[in-house]
Amino acid sequence: MTAAVATRHLNTLDRCDRCGAQAYVRAVLESSGGELLFCAHHARAVEANLRPLTSEWQDESARLHQKAGASEE
Repeated sequence: MTAAVATRHLNTLDRCDRCGAQAYVRAVLESSGGELLFCAHHARAVEANLRPLTSEWQDESARLHQKAGASEE
């Protein structure tokens, strides 16, 4: 049996590695397994160059458009 590993949701403690704002994108590097966190702005700025180097690109930036108090799954 193969167990699926659930990706954790980013929360308010996760901060952008570039500017310190709340992170909405998590990039897991394929070569090292290390992760980088980005705000939506900086994720868009590096996505074209960085995404091909990742094993996972977790983008939760759609949460920016949710109404306050909306429940998350």
